[in-house]
Amino acid sequence: MEPIYTHEHKLAIFRGKLKFKSNIHKIWGVFVILSIVTIIEVVLGIIRPDFLLEHHFLALKLLNWIFVLLTIFKAYYITWDFMHIRDEVSGLRRAVVWTGVFLIAYLVALLLIEGDYIYEVYKNGFIKFDF
Repeated sequence: MEPIYTHEHKLAIFRGKLKFKSNIHKIWGVFVILSIVTIIEVVLGIIRPDFLLEHHFLALKLLNWIFVLLTIFKAYYITWDFMHIRDEVSGLRRAVVWTGVFLIAYLVALLLIEGDYIYEVYKNGFIKFDF
């Protein structure tokens, strides 16, 4: 008995700019891309370039923003390719992706607000820095 339908997953990534011959090649290609992004994060974490530590944007150092953006890229890409969101209908894609985007933006805003509050309490309050 044959299956009712078969669905072939798309073998191209980055909107068709990079194409693979099979699913195995695609998995290895995605693995390489995610590994490169992770290696960049690790190298930046070890080296910690001074010019990225001196400049601030929205109360965070630029290095921290780079980590946040690379982590969001990895999470989005894992969801998009390994969880096959790309192959779903547009309504489900939007529900999954936009929920994640708004949740991450909300959590980053909370971290910035609460972190600034705690910093001000330690700086101006009765509690002294002990670390």
